[in-house]
Amino acid sequence: MFKIPNVAEMINELLRQSRIDVDPIVSQIIAAFIIIASAFIIGFVVYHVFERYFTKLAKKTKTKIDDEIIRNVKKPIYFLVILLGFYYAFDQLTALDIYWGIVAQIFLYIGILLVAFIVTRVINVFVAWYAEKSEKKEKRTMSRNILMVFRKLLHLFVYIFAFIAILYISKIDLSGAVVGLGVTGIAIAFALQNILGDAFSAFSIYFDRPFEIGDFVIIGDKAGTVSNISMKSTRIQLLHGEELILSNKEITSVQIRNFKKMQKRRVEFTIGVTYNTPLEKLKKIPDILKDCILRSEITEVNRIHFKEYGPFSLIFEVVYFVKTADYNRNMDIRQKINFDIKEAFEKEGIQFAFPTQTIQLNKES
Repeated sequence: MFKIPNVAEMINELLRQSRIDVDPIVSQIIAAFIIIASAFIIGFVVYHVFERYFTKLAKKTKTKIDDEIIRNVKKPIYFLVILLGFYYAFDQLTALDIYWGIVAQIFLYIGILLVAFIVTRVINVFVAWYAEKSEKKEKRTMSRNILMVFRKLLHLFVYIFAFIAILYISKIDLSGAVVGLGVTGIAIAFALQNILGDAFSAFSIYFDRPFEIGDFVIIGDKAGTVSNISMKSTRIQLLHGEELILSNKEITSVQIRNFKKMQKRRVEFTIGVTYNTPLEKLKKIPDILKDCILRSEITEVNRIHFKEYGPFSLIFEVVYFVKTADYNRNMDIRQKINFDIKEAFEKEGIQFAFPTQTIQLNKES
């Protein structure tokens, strides 16, 4: 921090010119109060500029990120101006000269921490902006738990750099501290390797996003709905109602089937009709099946074929798609299609085949 003109001497000189003789400490105290008052006034002006002008300019932009940055940094900047005011006010007091090295360092430390706090506020804005943008783009809710931990880790890195800067300014040898931190970090990593493995897997889940809360997934041989994702584990509500808790490390090492990401479901089935069905009715069956399937707005036919002559029936193979990931809705549509097929076959007099055997006996005369 640089020195400003000695306001106390200027005030003392003005008082002498006015033939007012006062003790130098009085002029120093007056100067300190003037500087502090000026700092409050300047801080208010800066805050007012942010509040009135910068905020209005930010509202004119398409993005809201600049609005949030201004809203989050205007108060810390106001306090930073006040801190500078107190620094220069104390600089006017000669009684503090013998302690000035310590006082100046204290103000510098507070200034560094205040700047670090401002940086963390900006980080909060960018993380929230990224989360909101991702949710709008992919139309899904992000895990707030992992997001919070990620934000706290970024804060930790900022304050570690601030701490290192304080050590450097204090002219403390950092080599020993760095070695000590390295050894301590290795020891902690070995002691917490399972927890750290789950934590890194949680970040892998967060950024890669194989599933989200509310998705129906199959992990290994377990199927259910994801109910919670934390730094240590993921909770899945199984179909029978019980809750399964899996470590994140275990989840990232197995195959995951996510049914929420399905755009449509494929349905394949066969229908057998009796051998005594006339040819002209057989030729109508593909159109009848197609009509029954397309009565729903979210179905599409892939193929319908008279596939083969079976042991006891004439077999038609049908493949169609239901354009929904909702399993219950998919089953409702399949049920309606089956009812419609049964009704249509009854109207046409087409009989479904069932396993039968015809035995022919030759009677000798």
